[in-house]
Amino acid sequence: MIYNIEYETMPREALEAIQLRRLRATLERACAMVPFYRKRFDAAGIAPADIKCLADLARVPFTTKQDLRDNYPFGMFAVPMDNVVRIHASSGTTGQPTVVGYTARDVSTWAELMARSLTAGGAGRGDIIHNAYGYGLFTGGLGVHYGAERLGASVIPVSGGNTKRQVVIMRDFGPTIITATPSYTLKLAEVARDMGVDMGRLRLKFGIFGAEPWSEKMRGEIQRQLNIIAVDIYGLSEVMGPGVAVECHEAQNGLHVFEDHFIPEVIDPETGAALPPGASGELVFTSLTKEAFPVIRYRTRDITTLNPEPCRCGRTLTRMAKVSGRTDDMLIIRGVNVFPSQIESVLMEMEGVTPHYQLVVDRVDNMDILTVKVEVGDAVFSDQVRRLQELERALSHSIKEYLGVTARVRLVEPRGLARSEGKAVRVIDNRRIS
Repeated sequence: MIYNIEYETMPREALEAIQLRRLRATLERACAMVPFYRKRFDAAGIAPADIKCLADLARVPFTTKQDLRDNYPFGMFAVPMDNVVRIHASSGTTGQPTVVGYTARDVSTWAELMARSLTAGGAGRGDIIHNAYGYGLFTGGLGVHYGAERLGASVIPVSGGNTKRQVVIMRDFGPTIITATPSYTLKLAEVARDMGVDMGRLRLKFGIFGAEPWSEKMRGEIQRQLNIIAVDIYGLSEVMGPGVAVECHEAQNGLHVFEDHFIPEVIDPETGAALPPGASGELVFTSLTKEAFPVIRYRTRDITTLNPEPCRCGRTLTRMAKVSGRTDDMLIIRGVNVFPSQIESVLMEMEGVTPHYQLVVDRVDNMDILTVKVEVGDAVFSDQVRRLQELERALSHSIKEYLGVTARVRLVEPRGLARSEGKAVRVIDNRRIS
């Protein structure tokens, strides 16, 4: 046994007792070791000793990504640098990168969480895991890698890129598990078809996909093309990396949050008020066991819901719904809130189009113009121009009916949109460039 499974199945009262004990220790250490937290608590007029129950956590101020950027690079670390054995960082494409650190114990905890995640996703000792998450400063590749080794599985550290070579490796090495972003997985399947390789006939059984929002329709497409069971995994560098929550392959119905290490909340993104189970809002996390980089009420900007009901797999952990979008990815088009995942749901209902799409927003004469670029399949592309025009009109009508916003639909030839080896670029908002 690589970990104590009782945490995943224990009664709520016992789990909350563990959470409270770990929460108090985290708050005390954060305020003692991190000037940012000490000043933030002082400004709010509270002290760690004031937190008597889990409900009192709502009195604690939020932490945001901007706070992490303002303390770049190591200002949020709670241990001396000679205790930090690993440093990861975000890409910084939307601003100053966020930098996170890990002690040796943090790395061990992360490996355990990823082993638990892989187990929930169908992996076990003796499996061969094709790990196509990127290695380096991105947490995905190494997170999966250490978890696979802790689990006792064989890991192929292929990382991203060299897609044709990856197809050959999958054909020849016979992996049983694949880990990657969902968009890159579809690219692998696409390239495999071009090479004459049927991925549905490989040895793959399960896929564990994350790092970007993806719809149920995309899950269905991946499962169909690869002939596997596909589960969602959730994490972000600021909280740990992958392994914060994961779906079980038995139910595929919400991601189990590892609450012995993290406390999840859902809040109203506008007011910050806590929302009840089942209500959609912004996900907030507090870490309970991290040494080098504890985070307290960190606003993730991810939109989801929480469900405290036990799962049929036997786990009693709170489940979060698949992330439906991000507050910072949300587009406001003529007063209407639009998430890429909503557009994707409409597109995937229409026969003849693929899961590859991009939203482009321009401002013309003070008017927001939304253009939806979506690839069509080979069979549809060879149809008459009239058929393509009808499909464009049908898609535009469906988007208008579903979202209440007018969009120009532009059909793109197969493979006409750029593929990403990491997270898919779904939105190009030209209004932000000026």
